[in-house]
Amino acid sequence: MVQRRQFLKAMAAGAVFPYGPFANSPSSSQSPSSAEIDQLFDEAIVIDTLSTAHKWDEPAFSALEESGYTAIQTSLSSRNLEVAVQALAEWNRRVGDHPDIFLKAITAADIQRAKREGKLAVIYGFQNATMIEDDVDNVDVLYDLGTRCIQLTYNARNLVGDGCTERTQTGLSDFGVTVVERMNDLGIIVDLSHCGKGTTKDAIEMSRQPPAFTHTMCEALYNNHPRAKTDEQIKALSEKGGVVGIVMLGYMVGKSPDTNFEDYLDHIDHAVKVAGIDHVGLSSDFALRGIKAWATKETWYEPRLKSFKPSYNVRWPPWVPELDEPKRYRNVAHGLNRRGYKPADIEKILGRNWLRYFNEVFGG
Repeated sequence: MVQRRQFLKAMAAGAVFPYGPFANSPSSSQSPSSAEIDQLFDEAIVIDTLSTAHKWDEPAFSALEESGYTAIQTSLSSRNLEVAVQALAEWNRRVGDHPDIFLKAITAADIQRAKREGKLAVIYGFQNATMIEDDVDNVDVLYDLGTRCIQLTYNARNLVGDGCTERTQTGLSDFGVTVVERMNDLGIIVDLSHCGKGTTKDAIEMSRQPPAFTHTMCEALYNNHPRAKTDEQIKALSEKGGVVGIVMLGYMVGKSPDTNFEDYLDHIDHAVKVAGIDHVGLSSDFALRGIKAWATKETWYEPRLKSFKPSYNVRWPPWVPELDEPKRYRNVAHGLNRRGYKPADIEKILGRNWLRYFNEVFGG
């Protein structure tokens, strides 16, 4: 980590490029070179809005060094309030034990600070609202401990609303409306990634702050997958000011075992077409090391066959090679360059769009 931190601190003696190192360059029909895209990436704010951790050990720290990440949203256990508080405390201890590596992100400014200091900003988030239990005041408890993102539902119904694989697909409950209001008041991201159609529609309409799809894909390119979002949903979210994070799991990118990196870029292209360039970002939905580095069919695939409905179409292996390695975002930057994206727009997708969004939702 030392070499990367020294490089970033030297860079920060000036100013981190606000829109990429080529933002003020004369327009040209010639794409930036590979070296120029590497420079852009090294100087960009790079944000993964769902990075789960297998474990934080030396291989994970080595992967972090290679990744170029500025910030992640991590996924904490949401079984109940007690478990959630323990999970938050564990991350607070980890940040305290490794102050040279991690920085707890409770404002957008913390992410910019992490970039300047060569650290990883960590946004505390949950993929379910079950830990709120039946008391909206528990949202305040979670916020005070550092929570800045709550997904309203996972796949099944909870007290807030219906998940994406629930049979009924109704909207927010009365309690759910109250929870969204409290999240808006405090400055917590209203994440709708796993929410069902009715709950997604209600939350977009009722939330005063822009909600987000932190990790999803385009239904237009993968029809009938419960986790995909329709063009109508993506458009409604973007019109509210939200951001769509395109997920990298191979079995969510495409139906075929031959799903590849270009298929992933197709999802970005489509989301940009529907939502606009200012409303699309990236997310992995797996450990920073990738899946292949530690998982086996027995430890990863078989448990998911039991916990996910067949409509998820889980398969083994679940990865796209270029996205399963730590340098996945650098690969995406080069892929977008090959497709003709302007450098400033590549930087938006890498993290600037999320940074703008975070500034609006939980402040600078």
